[in-house]
Amino acid sequence: MKLSKLLLMFLCILLSYPAFALRCGRALVDIGDYKEDVADKCGEPKYIDTHIELRGVTDRFGARTRPSPGTSINFGQQHYTEVEVVVEEWIYDFGRRRFQKRLRFENGRLTEIKDLGYGH
Repeated sequence: MKLSKLLLMFLCILLSYPAFALRCGRALVDIGDYKEDVADKCGEPKYIDTHIELRGVTDRFGARTRPSPGTSINFGQQHYTEVEVVVEEWIYDFGRRRFQKRLRFENGRLTEIKDLGYGH
């Protein structure tokens, strides 16, 4: 019984994989692509927002801490450093018949593709 559920779950994930991709003409944009490659395949986005996020540090007990940027912390034998992540969010508007898409890049790599509403 467990094996059949595991196999079914794996099959669902495998079949749903293309849902995480974006088609731009004949090209396919996928999670992990570099922003330069996405721009080559899809053209310039309608809107770009850029900001920096500080990623919190998690200690060995699961508690979140917020030291000053670049501060190193020792928790027993584990060593942690808070890092800055450059985040860019691109909005593509493909027209009235297709959903707008928000693409999120972290340090130049595509990490998320999200449907917004229908385009204009």
